[in-house]
Amino acid sequence: MPHPGYLYYFRRDKGCTCMSKSVQSNSAVLVHFTLKLDDGSTAESTRNNGKPALFRLGDGSLSEGLEQHLLGLKAGDKATFSLEPDAAFGVSTPDLIQYFSRREFMDAGEPSIGAIMLFTAMDGSEMPGVIREINGDSITVDFNHPLAGHTVHFDIDVLEVEPALEA
Repeated sequence: MPHPGYLYYFRRDKGCTCMSKSVQSNSAVLVHFTLKLDDGSTAESTRNNGKPALFRLGDGSLSEGLEQHLLGLKAGDKATFSLEPDAAFGVSTPDLIQYFSRREFMDAGEPSIGAIMLFTAMDGSEMPGVIREINGDSITVDFNHPLAGHTVHFDIDVLEVEPALEA
């Protein structure tokens, strides 16, 4: 039975007429995706573990640029597109690069360049930071998103729109 407020499209699949919901501004969408960088390396992929990702548009978890590319897609659709840094994970902000003394890492063990570590803020929240440089007693930590400043390339397969959520 059609659900009020959904936009439906009719299509033919193997001789039968089916109704298919398209992704709207508040839809839940189940997708497989691969996210690549300009050099062709894969930054993330749901296909590696066979577990698709469930996104809810409009909840603030996705960039506006990504949401715009998902709008109107239906189950079975495939999309390939690129997002510039400002439409993806943002540009790298120098204010989010901080310097620490090696003494502050004594309890955490010896840090290594490229390692992602969790840091506790004054309010008790945790933030991931990437160790960018170790120079004598100084350790440089970058709190920007790891993909900030990068153009990213998406390859998305839409599996379901408004999938039933497990209770």
